Amino acid sequence: MSAASDSLASQLRPMRLADVIAVSRIERAAYPFPWSAGIFRDCLRAGYLCQVLDTPAGIVGYTVISVAAGEAHLLNLCISPERRREGLASGVLESLIAGLRSRNVSRIILEVRPSNQTAQSLYRKAGFSQIGERRNYYPAESGREDALVLALALEPHAE
Repeated sequence: MSAASDSLASQLRPMRLADVIAVSRIERAAYPFPWSAGIFRDCLRAGYLCQVLDTPAGIVGYTVISVAAGEAHLLNLCISPERRREGLASGVLESLIAGLRSRNVSRIILEVRPSNQTAQSLYRKAGFSQIGERRNYYPAESGREDALVLALALEPHAE
């Protein structure tokens, strides 16, 4: 892990129900079709790995991951629009990958919009590659948008 992601890892903490208001605010600012506060509460209740990036300025990002049967599904990784382009997303992703590897997760999958070139670049730089496509997956301004399915195989954690 890089020094930057070590620093970010210390700022990542489990999301609490009390964080849902701040997380929902970031979600609404970041996406045209945001998750509701209820979805975040459901993810917490379901036991998903939900984390926030908590800085001295407050919560500036979050992640939601479902982990089952040795596989992780990255459902949401978001940085507040005003804090983008600071390397936070790549640091958070690097920290998540290391944490999932230590949990003996063998693969991470995710969906990303074909129109979201910034997110695609982030994931590809981290080693993700496309393994499929889901038709009409995301809501869009005019109908639905497909999703690219990306995956990253993880080597076992070195002891």
